[in-house]
Amino acid sequence: MERMIAMCGLDCGPCEARLATQANDTAAKERVAAQWREQFHAPDIDAAYVACDGCLASTDRHCGWCYQCPIRACGMERGLPNCAHCDEFESCEKLAGFFGPGTPARATLEAIRKELKT
Repeated sequence: MERMIAMCGLDCGPCEARLATQANDTAAKERVAAQWREQFHAPDIDAAYVACDGCLASTDRHCGWCYQCPIRACGMERGLPNCAHCDEFESCEKLAGFFGPGTPARATLEAIRKELKT
């Protein structure tokens, strides 16, 4: 499976919203929207909201949250592939607020940082 790491360290490759968008599968996007409405207690989420080509895609198809994401905005402004490449990674308050204990996204970014140092 394609590995597509978002600014925050999430792997966009297996994301159901991205996969449904790539397949142009309206029914799958509707299923994702229904899951997200429940998961995020957001009754307004619809299939258009979940249409996404991945955080770093140059298209205008990003999940609704991506347009508001301060982590994505900061990384894009700095021209980074993801936050692992940022000099302020260790002290970043945006990431600290996003990461929870044992967050896979944090582990992904830390692994990338380790690779960058070798």
